[in-house]
Amino acid sequence: MSTPSSRKIVYLYLLLLVPIAWLATLFEPFQIDGDAVSYMDIADLIRAHHWPGIVNGYWHPLYPACLAIAQILFHPTRWNELAAYEFINYIIFFAQAAAILLFVSALVRLRERMNPQQLQPLLSLDGMRLLGLGLLVIASQRELSMGKVRPDALLSALLITAFAMLMESLAAEKFSRAAFFFAPLMGAAFGLAYLTKSFAFVIAFLAFILLFAFQHWLRRRTLWQSAVTGALAFLAFAIVAGPYIAALSMQKHRFDYGDSGALNYAWYCSGTEKFHLEPWMTDKYGASSVHLIHPELQLLASPGVYSYRAESFGTYPAWFDPTYFNERVVPHLDLHQEIPRVLRNIVLFVHYLTDHPEGWVLLLLLISFGARFGFKKIHGESFWLSPFLLGLAIIAIYALVNIEERYIAAAWYAMLLPACAALCIPAALQLDEHRRKTLQQIAFATVALLAFIFLAESLRIAIEERRVDSVNLLPHSWYDPQTYGAARGLAALGVKPGDEVACVGSYACVHNHYWARLAGVRALTEINQPFEDNLVAHLQNIPNRQQAYDVVKAQGAKVLVGKFDPGSMNEKIPAASGWLRLGDTDFYALPLNLPANAAQEK
Repeated sequence: MSTPSSRKIVYLYLLLLVPIAWLATLFEPFQIDGDAVSYMDIADLIRAHHWPGIVNGYWHPLYPACLAIAQILFHPTRWNELAAYEFINYIIFFAQAAAILLFVSALVRLRERMNPQQLQPLLSLDGMRLLGLGLLVIASQRELSMGKVRPDALLSALLITAFAMLMESLAAEKFSRAAFFFAPLMGAAFGLAYLTKSFAFVIAFLAFILLFAFQHWLRRRTLWQSAVTGALAFLAFAIVAGPYIAALSMQKHRFDYGDSGALNYAWYCSGTEKFHLEPWMTDKYGASSVHLIHPELQLLASPGVYSYRAESFGTYPAWFDPTYFNERVVPHLDLHQEIPRVLRNIVLFVHYLTDHPEGWVLLLLLISFGARFGFKKIHGESFWLSPFLLGLAIIAIYALVNIEERYIAAAWYAMLLPACAALCIPAALQLDEHRRKTLQQIAFATVALLAFIFLAESLRIAIEERRVDSVNLLPHSWYDPQTYGAARGLAALGVKPGDEVACVGSYACVHNHYWARLAGVRALTEINQPFEDNLVAHLQNIPNRQQAYDVVKAQGAKVLVGKFDPGSMNEKIPAASGWLRLGDTDFYALPLNLPANAAQEK
């Protein structure tokens, strides 16, 4: 049972969380990549009400809409927009906190409705609240930090909210208003989650099946009531997600709810080439069926020079909507590639567990206190089963393709929190009331201690980041001298917003093209050199290097940009000739269509 003192501790934790999370946000370092730039580009289109560009088969619109809200509220320029986006991430962090509190409350309520009276839970509601918030703080330190302009934190908040509504619907009394109220809320939450990432589409339908099955099987409700609540959940999901699915299907001329899953499966499990796939490259199709409708325009075969002018939107159109140039890539199962991939992902999940030992170590510690799982009576003690199964499903689906820590944070909450809630004091211990309460207080104190340690660690990390910023003389924590210096260097060369540029090398083109967004330019042509180390040596080995440059120049690109090791840019090396360093950065530009005096002035 929760007590006034335990509730005060939870309130204190939430009170401290507000400034400490803000400090953590304020001093988050630069963490922008190509994915982030795509979301920012879509946010620009949302703010401009450019609806055709918003419908995207790879990146979904809800998180960019949040970024667009930041643009409307703060009116940032490209040079300081990251501060506004980090504030939105700060708000999303507390949306996650609210979702976890809802989840824990629903979990405990369902436990009270389903558990027999003789089972005494080890952790009270307040203990579960502190545990959930502590796990969130850990995730924000690692995979879901506020400095990442990515939708994973928002998706986590919406999935956990949907799971909470599922349990609230299961906890409601038969034929009560609550039973019919929480089901559509669950569907709406899943609809918003789908608008964040298409992955939620699959999880939503698994949850609808669980809602129907668990109501009828575990909660002993009639088939009629189970069917009605399931239908209400689906209807709410369709109302929220349906318009976007319809728009996407019209764009693709087929039913489509998003192609990110299929494309990633093709790339990771079917052996299909990820970048610059052309119709004649049958040896790079892997196990996929490929009938490209509008592939990238190849301007030169060797080295590969590609034009992205066919895609009207995006700083780097090849990654603005990867489904455009990869339309009609249909993956097929190849066990020779699938089995090693699954094994690799299992290893990555084990790595996640070792990188997040706090939760399962706490679980083992509570068991060492004498707690046990009450799993004997399935109808009375299975309150934990629905979120646990959905969390397991999330991990299983990602294990088929690709596991990253930021993908499975919500699954970890959905599995660990129910497991801890299921711990009870077994009757075999024969504890009197005083000893039982003492054991519960020890368990609560252990959880509280760990939660506050996690919070203190966030404060320590923020202070340390502030010290590093001071030593490095950074004007802001989100400022990256390399990226911002490259954009300023382009402006000094005479490259203006709205100009077209070209890029070379995987770092400047794929992994970090934020320099182009800062400069207000679009990278519409690329010389494919998938290397990050000693790029000048790779250029030196191209026999028709000048021909490639001429092809790029003919496209109208003002400059060709790449990232080089300054120590390798020796004028005695022919491949380094003509390249101009952009400020004090590792980025260099080769003038192509600049005014004649621009390079001389530089």
